[in-house]
Amino acid sequence: MEGVPGRELEAYTRMLGEVSATGRRLRRDELDALRGSGERAGGGGNGLRDLLGAYLAATRDAWSTLRGVAAADTATEVQRAGEAVLTALDAAVLALGEGHQRAQRLLVRQDDAARGEFVDDLLYGRSDPGRLAERAERFGLRLGRGHAVAVARGEDAYEDSQPVVRRVERELVGRFGHRDVLVAGKDGRLVCIAPGGERAVFEAFADTALRPGPGYGAARRVAVGRTHSGTSGIVRSYEEALGALDVADRLRLHPPVLRAEELLVFPVLMRDRAAMADLVHSVLGPLDQARGGAGPLLETITAHAEAGHVNAEAARRLGLGVRTFTYRLERIKVLTGYDPGDPLHRYTLETAAMGARLLGWPDQPL
Repeated sequence: MEGVPGRELEAYTRMLGEVSATGRRLRRDELDALRGSGERAGGGGNGLRDLLGAYLAATRDAWSTLRGVAAADTATEVQRAGEAVLTALDAAVLALGEGHQRAQRLLVRQDDAARGEFVDDLLYGRSDPGRLAERAERFGLRLGRGHAVAVARGEDAYEDSQPVVRRVERELVGRFGHRDVLVAGKDGRLVCIAPGGERAVFEAFADTALRPGPGYGAARRVAVGRTHSGTSGIVRSYEEALGALDVADRLRLHPPVLRAEELLVFPVLMRDRAAMADLVHSVLGPLDQARGGAGPLLETITAHAEAGHVNAEAARRLGLGVRTFTYRLERIKVLTGYDPGDPLHRYTLETAAMGARLLGWPDQPL
């Protein structure tokens, strides 16, 4: 077998000859040598099956010429030599397997380190685009295509070593193959990079992350950035997905899966932060005068909008009676001068309420 030097197989068969004649067990130095052979084979890319096949073939080929077998005069002596050789073979197979496994673990650690470094450079745009494209091919990405990035956030931080990360990766590979898809843990979140046109990939990623099955930690929310071209486009899509997660948390949005293009209005609203703060202060500032502060009335404006301006449904969502909810709407009108029943006034109140949640008001000063 390529990868197992002939001298190693020769040393192995000489050792078997001695074992067949003396009946002794393999010494520690011999087992260490076999582990080294397995480690070199594993590090060289040779599979364990081929490695063991080479040693088993060497055992079979040398059998009749082994000292203990060739010198045996009776069936009992042949049996005794055979038992000694089989015992040695068992020990050799275990040692070869241990060495091969050790090499594989080292390769996995090295590959994980290289993968983590590549993901960092890709998502932060910290490497030369040409060099990044070359490295991307190793991980199955063709950066000449337009890509999008999806990000899942859970209650607990994601790490590449966690079973749930492998679970999501196996699901995507099983369904779509190695089609330009990369799944990795990044800064405590789970990231999926895929061609922007592969909508089914992102749907499968979100579905598996949100419902990975018993024993796996589920994601709380998934956001998908827009499709952009080139390495800088991946950075932009990643930032859009992170921004969507942030907006969803600030606004306490309910959908578990969000797409960045659905939330484009919010970056526009926040582009002039000073103007938004002035709107919140001017429109909603008087709500601070209410008993209990602005918080309950701010929730009333939001619930009214989410319920399609149906008072009964909004009251139900807040756990209030319709009369109490109607009273709150009246208080908002009295304090702010804006009537929630007037379409233009209502739009102003809702825009200001949205800005307040984005700015963290009233918990955070404007």
